[in-house]
Amino acid sequence: MAGAALAGVTIPRVHAAEDNTIRLALIGCGGRGSGAVADAMQSPCGPVKLVAMADFFEKRLTSSHGVLSKQFGERVDVPADRRFVGFDAYKKAIDCLRPGDVAMLAGYAAWRPVQLEYAVARGVNVFMEKSFACDPPGVRRIIKAAEEAEKKNLKIASGLMARHSKNRQELIRRIRDGQLGDIQAIRAYRMQGCGTLRPRKPEEKELDWQIGHFTHFLWVSGGLFAEMNIHQVDEICWIKDAWPVSAHGVGGRIANSGDCGQNLDSLSIEWTFADGTKAYHVTRWLPKCYVDFGTYIHGTKCAGLFPWMFGHRDETLIYKDQRTTRDNIAWQAGKEDSTHWQAEWNVLLDAIRKNKPHNEAKRAAFTNLADIMGRAAVHMGRVITWDEAMASNFQFCPNLDSLNEDSPPPAKADAQGRYPVPVPGQWTEI
Repeated sequence: MAGAALAGVTIPRVHAAEDNTIRLALIGCGGRGSGAVADAMQSPCGPVKLVAMADFFEKRLTSSHGVLSKQFGERVDVPADRRFVGFDAYKKAIDCLRPGDVAMLAGYAAWRPVQLEYAVARGVNVFMEKSFACDPPGVRRIIKAAEEAEKKNLKIASGLMARHSKNRQELIRRIRDGQLGDIQAIRAYRMQGCGTLRPRKPEEKELDWQIGHFTHFLWVSGGLFAEMNIHQVDEICWIKDAWPVSAHGVGGRIANSGDCGQNLDSLSIEWTFADGTKAYHVTRWLPKCYVDFGTYIHGTKCAGLFPWMFGHRDETLIYKDQRTTRDNIAWQAGKEDSTHWQAEWNVLLDAIRKNKPHNEAKRAAFTNLADIMGRAAVHMGRVITWDEAMASNFQFCPNLDSLNEDSPPPAKADAQGRYPVPVPGQWTEI
């Protein structure tokens, strides 16, 4: 095992090791993590090599290792003694890195703050997937770690990849140039079918069940809204070039819901900015209903659109007026030369190679707080302000850092196998 980097180390100007290869440690071997490895491997800013892997679940690590090895051959250099499983596996994987290498934090949001703190203390660069914290204390830990990383000249990329879309950057430039006029309102939609949680079978270990089904548990992921909708919350704040001062909203579940998890299936949130501008986000996770997935911007002159199209396809638009219809387009962006996920890795690796400033952690934490504000406003049934959210000491799992395989599960099901669901007026998470 390679020696660990010491706290306080300044990253070398050019590369991480004598052979010019940047080494990666993957923490969280699910689809996101494996996909991020592929993006790093395919970047023109390589070479990179995967040298360590960690996960809560051995089966998932083994599967990811097999797929990546088949795809990238000897560039996946992770023998059995550098594959780690368990609650402290992230430490062992990060300890395999040297200054200038990258810790890839692609597991669960609950552990993102403590893993980021450890990586920064060990003096390595970081790629961290969204979301970044489940509650306000976790957000503050991300912010503090970001500040420590700045002192050490470490590079941190966040998983808010839409910020690296050339088409979105161009629309932002046009907004800043005044082509849409003064922004009066922003409305975002994520309306699509999404799966629910079945009851746990008796033979399935409770703690493993909750961690493995992370989007259904607030303490593990912050819930489905926090995990999925943070991209559009980030777009809203990017468009405004500001953070909201307050949020309120409504939400609920269909009457015949059989979902055993903690998520609501419908939410509508309104954020207010300091200048009075309103931004709205409407979410519905139900099948066989109207589908929309985009962020609409309305200025005093005309409207624009950030669509959500996967792959290279993108239809970033400016309309002739306020009518957001296909026959009313004034400008449309062209095809992007890479996916947004690829672009974010190209920027990170280029920053490491050329020692450019690159630290997205504090901005990511602020977006996460705006996300938490909106979620809490719906769950609690009242207006939530930015200042009270930032100051809140509420935690879904206060003993998270010491959690282990024998710990009691943080969420408890009732006799029907259903876990607590937010009830406005009674629920607390701020």
